[in-house]
Amino acid sequence: MRGGGLAKGLAITLRTMTRRAHTAQYPDVRPDLPPRSRGVIALFEENCTVCMLCARECPDWCIYIDSHKETVPAREEGARARQRNVLDRFAIDFALCMYCGICIEVCPFDALFWTPEFEYAEYDVRELTHEKGRLREWMWTVPPPPPLDANAEPSKEAAAARKALEIEA
Repeated sequence: MRGGGLAKGLAITLRTMTRRAHTAQYPDVRPDLPPRSRGVIALFEENCTVCMLCARECPDWCIYIDSHKETVPAREEGARARQRNVLDRFAIDFALCMYCGICIEVCPFDALFWTPEFEYAEYDVRELTHEKGRLREWMWTVPPPPPLDANAEPSKEAAAARKALEIEA
């Protein structure tokens, strides 16, 4: 039948015009987000060892890290002094970031976290580069991890520690 597609399209249009809209009035009504949704990335500076894994693995190269070496004196007499990296600058350019989460996954020291905050628009694109101070502020919005399943098997480390305690006793 000629024009059947047009008739079907008009029928769908008429049907949906009579239904009530489900539009959420965003600034007034906050959306219901899943508990572990991805928003902005937060930095827990104390855990960062400046290993640079996050910056190396980032496909967009939007993480900027600067550091310097600092000599730590020996703890015991006769031991040699050690050197450690000190974080000078940690910045993420959210104008470039594609929110893939690779940086969070590769961080071996849990220094980066997802936060559910998504309202950080700026009038100037240069202000979308968040330095370590601003990334630290986002840390307070990170939700706690979900509780462990009570019926799950204990981790291998916990089972080994329990077994060692039983052997000692």
